[in-house]
Amino acid sequence: MSLQADVSATFTADGAESFHVDAAFEVERGESLVILGPSGSGKTLLLETVAGFHPHDGPVTLDGRRVSDKPPEKRDFGFVFQDYALFPHMTVRKNVDFGSRYHDDTRDPEGLLAELGVGDLVDRYPPTLSGGEQQRVALARALAIRPEVMLLDEPLAALDVPTRQSLRDDLADVLADVTAVYVTHNRTTARALADRIAVMNDGGIVQVGTPEEIFQRPESPMVARFTGSNVIDLGDAPSIRSALDISADGVVTIRPEAVAFGDDGDVRATVDRVVREDATSRVTFSVDDVTVEAFAERAPAVGDEVWLTLPEDDVHACRAPASTAP
Repeated sequence: MSLQADVSATFTADGAESFHVDAAFEVERGESLVILGPSGSGKTLLLETVAGFHPHDGPVTLDGRRVSDKPPEKRDFGFVFQDYALFPHMTVRKNVDFGSRYHDDTRDPEGLLAELGVGDLVDRYPPTLSGGEQQRVALARALAIRPEVMLLDEPLAALDVPTRQSLRDDLADVLADVTAVYVTHNRTTARALADRIAVMNDGGIVQVGTPEEIFQRPESPMVARFTGSNVIDLGDAPSIRSALDISADGVVTIRPEAVAFGDDGDVRATVDRVVREDATSRVTFSVDDVTVEAFAERAPAVGDEVWLTLPEDDVHACRAPASTAP
């Protein structure tokens, strides 16, 4: 079942300035589309609008069948909320079976919970569950109605790192053959779950592509920065421009994992900062008037001077000038 959406909606809360979402995307049958973007970019509002929780202009269709005029419970979507939205006064079994009042063909709650590894929780109540257990129950509730499409709003965001990593692996298995739209600001989650990624900013989608396209060939400085790439304005980095043999100023990006450093290379750089990240370190170098980041298992000391190597095959030109990037 494919999903197509081209929606426009304006939101105003408590007298605040209005926020406008205007976005179009398509998800093929069995595909997982991850909507990736910074906080406040409109990701959740877009997902809720597609689900039917907000009035909107523009169509939402399933295999060409328009569902825009239907209420949320009639759109054949399974929705997993960021805070899970489980009913605290209902047992886990009743939470998972809640959709049966709107749908005739639902899955057995106990069997579904057992598949997700929480079959022993059927008679418990949500307030007594851990975050990981609540996430699995919320996922079971969404799957119980046999949805045509799964919509997931950052269900891993509130979990600790080990639990998040474990559940991310479980989600990858659950969504392997499911048509799904998954919202997140987490780059690691996006790369782990996505067949394609749609990057969102200021209420609109600014780039769509495979994970490799989004992370290796960002189309703008905003996408490059948000996905963790170095963004280099060659006008401020004549040493790098000369090393790359580029005559004109412009903006280029390169992944930090593609940058190497040592006793020789393309350009001279000074170590500005070293931040430990699990088994590796993120090292920030200064070159002319720009900074360049790289990863290192054995990091140099702040103040060291080294040579950076920037493989030309890993350098990508951006279409927009750096001054327009947020």
